[in-house]
Amino acid sequence: MKNITAIGEIIFDVYPGYKKPGGAPLNFIYHIQKLTGKGTLISRVGNDPLGKEAFEFLRKNNFPVSYIQVDNKLETGTALPNLDKYKIAHWEIPSGRAFDFIDIPVDSDKIIENTMCFYFGSLAQRMKKSRIAIQSFFGRDIQYFFDVNIRQSYYTKEILELSLHAADVLKVNEEELFLLHNIFLQGKFDLNQSASAIMDKFNIELAALTLGDKGAWLFNSKESNFYKATANNIVDTTGAGDAYSAMLCLGYLNNMSLIKINQLASNFASEIIALPGAIPSEDILYTKFRPFFPSPVNY
Repeated sequence: MKNITAIGEIIFDVYPGYKKPGGAPLNFIYHIQKLTGKGTLISRVGNDPLGKEAFEFLRKNNFPVSYIQVDNKLETGTALPNLDKYKIAHWEIPSGRAFDFIDIPVDSDKIIENTMCFYFGSLAQRMKKSRIAIQSFFGRDIQYFFDVNIRQSYYTKEILELSLHAADVLKVNEEELFLLHNIFLQGKFDLNQSASAIMDKFNIELAALTLGDKGAWLFNSKESNFYKATANNIVDTTGAGDAYSAMLCLGYLNNMSLIKINQLASNFASEIIALPGAIPSEDILYTKFRPFFPSPVNY
């Protein structure tokens, strides 16, 4: 099995009284690594206490850090959450942080040779340096997973258009789909029809539309599936979408049915929201999901 590679932000989610490492690419690939042992992350942190804490956390959890760069001038990324009455976090993410200046790895061709699927989002493309690094990986003979993951106003039509053209798999929430509809489509917005139209326009093979506690839709060119997991004891919803993405990616690479993918992804996400933060402090959660992914059959 080749690696699944993610590129983008490492961000510390700073809650009242405590902080936890996160950022969609890290959350996503951390789950992949724990489930398969085949995760690679390209990112950048500062040479500061948070950057050192990120390395300490990852090494302690046997996560490979070879492609995590260190910036001697800029601070590690942070996100300040405001939890609404539904315990959904709305994030403020200061710009000009280390992850905004990711360099193209010197052995990027080697990374691609060892990669089966490449995950990326929109936030780390907000500044030119990291945007160039991310887009330098586009157009290779691998699969691409685009998690739109809009944060504040850190996107442009051009970034979204290039990313959608690159993508084989797309994950959006309802608000993000509405945004894509208004930018790229005409006519009245409709969840299913707009999702299908975006897929057709950008030749996307598989799309996920997550609706929070209302469930999730999966679409391919032939069929769709809806599933709603039962969520108990919600602590916070941070990282639920990233957990869903990890299972979605592995299910896709294993050629699972839409029904199976949606059930696994939704159930895994429901486990994450019963924990504080996006990353489990113990590995026991992964033990019941590992047997579903012995190795992808595509490669």
